[in-house]
Amino acid sequence: MVLLVCLAALFGVGCSAFGAAPRPNIILVLADDLDFASTQKMPELRSLLTEEGVSFENAFASQPLCCPARATILTGLYSHNHGVKENRPPDGGFEKFRNEGLEETTIAARLQQEGGYQTALFGKYLNGYTEAAPGHVPPGWDEWYGKLIELKPYNYAVNHNGKVAEYGRGTENFYTDVLSGQVTDFVRRAAPDPRPFFMYVAPTAPHDPATPAERHRGAFADEEVPHPPSFNEEDVSDKPSWIQKTDRFSEEDVSKIDDYYRQRLESMLAVDEMVASLVEELEAAGELDNTYIFFNSDNGYLQGEHRENKKDRPYEESARVPLYVRGPGIPAGSKVEKLALNTDLAPTFADLAGVGFPADGRSLKPLLRGEDPQWRSAVLLEGFVGNRARAYGAIRTEAYKYVEYANGERELYGLEADPYEMESLHESADPSLVEGLKTELAALRSCAGDGGCQEAEDAP
Repeated sequence: MVLLVCLAALFGVGCSAFGAAPRPNIILVLADDLDFASTQKMPELRSLLTEEGVSFENAFASQPLCCPARATILTGLYSHNHGVKENRPPDGGFEKFRNEGLEETTIAARLQQEGGYQTALFGKYLNGYTEAAPGHVPPGWDEWYGKLIELKPYNYAVNHNGKVAEYGRGTENFYTDVLSGQVTDFVRRAAPDPRPFFMYVAPTAPHDPATPAERHRGAFADEEVPHPPSFNEEDVSDKPSWIQKTDRFSEEDVSKIDDYYRQRLESMLAVDEMVASLVEELEAAGELDNTYIFFNSDNGYLQGEHRENKKDRPYEESARVPLYVRGPGIPAGSKVEKLALNTDLAPTFADLAGVGFPADGRSLKPLLRGEDPQWRSAVLLEGFVGNRARAYGAIRTEAYKYVEYANGERELYGLEADPYEMESLHESADPSLVEGLKTELAALRSCAGDGGCQEAEDAP
């Protein structure tokens, strides 16, 4: 019997001529500061991604802060291993990422150099990129549309393959719409190429100032921010000292939170439309059935829970993020309850592309296919804010969350009975439970490469 070999595969350009499935395209759409609950208000995300793919119900950002989270997504490493711990220098930002040599080791560089992928970035890169190197194009990217003046919806600039293009105040320059046009144009140009493509698409919504497109103003005029039991929490005697010193929100404060919540939702509608345009373009190009689309956020956002209105906290609303995926072999409308983390994205992309990639996380590929593999029992949440008391390390299991702060304060929540984290058990819980979680947390906070972090996550 004569064996037919697809020579194209040897040169990294996919294979379909003799019946072998071509390697898939991979797209990541990464929102900015989007909480899990708000995604339920987006009709296109629901119909095109959650109903056509899988929803990860327990996905988290290991450090729920913009730049560290994005560094984790690009490298597959926990913050304490990649070293980008804040949004700005000296311990964070673009310059820290570049100075650590991380640009040469991103998942994009691996897919380009070893997988033969076309790679393209559209949108926000890393905090501080605008000021430090507006004309810089990192290695590993064939096409580069890095946004400058990161959060402005108008009067911004884009680094297009090293050349800066400026966009003014006209409504035709609303950033999410411009981004959508760049993304669909790339699909049209990339589809005829025999090489698969990897796209990293990073709009700035719904990050402050959360400016909606003119057509979407007032779309959520009747919405009020959700009021779970933890909203404007009355009794915070079990919480860290700085929360205990925080006054409850006044009626005026709550009204401002409502207004900002509506702005956030309205700013996301253009992103919702962008996802629909992307799916439509992929289908027109004949690429939809061979494309994985991941939708994620760099972190969640507290909107009044525990008297907080921010991110970078270990609480669920801050650390939990949306993660939706559609693509070949994914059961439509499925849900995964197992713990997923943003350290998992890069190794998942590598696994789907058939290349190796060393990372702290693990490939989600078996979960995408509806399998039930042995899986991690815990994930690490961490925060670094200099020497201030609020720096923390936390371990999140299916049943518990245990937090240690730099000043010695602690929290412990039994998530099955107390999903809103209303009553910390750190003083009343069985000491053996606390000691076990403390030991697991210490192992994760010090874990390093060569599978050490996965071993720590899998510890009983």
